[in-house]
Amino acid sequence: MNKKVEILKDKNALIERSLSLVVTKIQQAIESRGKCTIALAGGNTPKPLYEALAKQSFPWDKIEVFWGDERYVSADHLDSNQLMARQAWLSKVDFPETNIHPMSTTAGEPDLDAQRHEAELQQFFRLAPGEFPHFDLILLGIGDDGHTASLFPQTDALTVTDRLVTVGNKQGEPRLTFTVPLLNHARCIVFIVSGENKRPALREIFAPQGDEMMYPARLIQPEGELWWLLDHSAGAEFDGNLT
Repeated sequence: MNKKVEILKDKNALIERSLSLVVTKIQQAIESRGKCTIALAGGNTPKPLYEALAKQSFPWDKIEVFWGDERYVSADHLDSNQLMARQAWLSKVDFPETNIHPMSTTAGEPDLDAQRHEAELQQFFRLAPGEFPHFDLILLGIGDDGHTASLFPQTDALTVTDRLVTVGNKQGEPRLTFTVPLLNHARCIVFIVSGENKRPALREIFAPQGDEMMYPARLIQPEGELWWLLDHSAGAEFDGNLT
């Protein structure tokens, strides 16, 4: 597996490096395949990255945006990952609405919305039954409990292998999330991690042996490239120990 770990001096450097890498991967995908399919992460860490992407000059009609997970709230809710990305990036540029593919949360039944988004992915990527899409780029983060996307420790979503999208569970609150096999079919995954509170989880995630059910980010082993970009607060103890 093509795994790379970089520790940046602070959060500003983390965002700068993330921007450089994301821009490169988008450009490479467009040059190679005529478009780039990217799945975004939620949370606070990537927001300045999205704000920086809004200042770039891309052929926006050649980028197709998805999300790796979504809280089960309305699209205009302050906790919505979609809303954050629209406010920070997508609404700031001339981005075609038809190129934006949010996870629907309107059915009132999370599993039904998961099935609907899975059907959308199958149609968009022209998948045969049992096939998984190859996203050009998926952005991820981790929680201090070792979760990623909405794949939380000791939850049923971790064991789903025959779906593209499933229902995650955070302390009884449903969320929609890409499944582990979908994530692992990506051409490139980039983890963007900030904060000293992430160090205990990173120790477990990077350990040679560990419990994937307790630290779900260990399950992310993509076919393509795997990048871990950490600021110094998160990754100081790993500096020089990982390549």
